[in-house]
Amino acid sequence: SLLFHMTQTEVCPPSCNCKSLGEMKGLHIDCSSRKLTEVPALPVNTKRLYLQNNSLTSVPPGALDSLHSLEEVKIFDNPWNCNCHILYLKLWLEDISAPSLANIRCATPGPVRMKPLRQLTGNELGICKRLLPIKCLEFFWRDLILIAGAIITLILVAWALKFSKKLVCQINLSQ
Repeated sequence: SLLFHMTQTEVCPPSCNCKSLGEMKGLHIDCSSRKLTEVPALPVNTKRLYLQNNSLTSVPPGALDSLHSLEEVKIFDNPWNCNCHILYLKLWLEDISAPSLANIRCATPGPVRMKPLRQLTGNELGICKRLLPIKCLEFFWRDLILIAGAIITLILVAWALKFSKKLVCQINLSQ
């Protein structure tokens, strides 16, 4: 029944090699050179994490937040896509491991290719294909049409009022 109680984050990821660092000292997890395209689910008691030389392009926000006992991380030699989605990894590494942040270089997009991630400014990290989601554009056009409709209606009402006053005056004059 012990296996039954183990959660996903207490087991060694299948694609990695895990070694215990002794009772209560945590795990050494080596996932280097495994052609990984995403960060696997990692045990909470990970002490050393090696993810270098893979095919990682980004890390989803929050993916590494549970690793509170982490002391060493190697994550270089990956084709990092340094657009706005890399910000989580950059900030996380600034907190956890400045030396490993220094080793990370961007692979894409073009303007930041081969640049160290830690040197990128917010301006450079803002490079995302769609800054405005499609939904926003749909709302924009809907609002534009509603505003145009309201303006046309007001113009017609004003014109109708002006015309009705002329009509009243002409009726009064003819009597």
